[in-house]
Amino acid sequence: MLKLHDLTPAEGSKKKPKRVGRGIGGKGGKTAGRGTKGQGARDTIPMGFEGGQLPLTQRTPKAKGFKNPFKVIYEIVNLDKVAELAAQGVLVIDPGVLANYGIVKRGSLVKILGNGEIRTGVTVTAHKFSRAAEFAIRAAGGSIVTVDLPYAGGRPPVRGNQHANR
Repeated sequence: MLKLHDLTPAEGSKKKPKRVGRGIGGKGGKTAGRGTKGQGARDTIPMGFEGGQLPLTQRTPKAKGFKNPFKVIYEIVNLDKVAELAAQGVLVIDPGVLANYGIVKRGSLVKILGNGEIRTGVTVTAHKFSRAAEFAIRAAGGSIVTVDLPYAGGRPPVRGNQHANR
């Protein structure tokens, strides 16, 4: 039975590396294939050195800007979508209902904007409303319910050890 420790590479497939700089007997002695004198003969050229030209790492621009870790992103729903649901007989509209109808993703934060017209009095529950949407829903005889954000103080939870010293 063949075992893993019995495996050997094919004959001639493994070649020993050339050992240079080990005396003048044979090839690769004395200057070890580096020519004579100068920068190239001495291990002095650092990695990434481009012969005095400004290196690529310094030529490329730094990433500018700032990514706010506390930014709250809402999925937007316009009043015309709310009016469509009201026309279908849905009188209580919340983020769960909007997700069921495929208007927003499940678990997302919802903001209602005032684009469109609504004539039916419906109860709309969302995380945020624009003034125009609020006014239009109330003018149609409906009511609005603002849901608190899923984290305290309107800020997302701190990830990792960012604010351990607070």
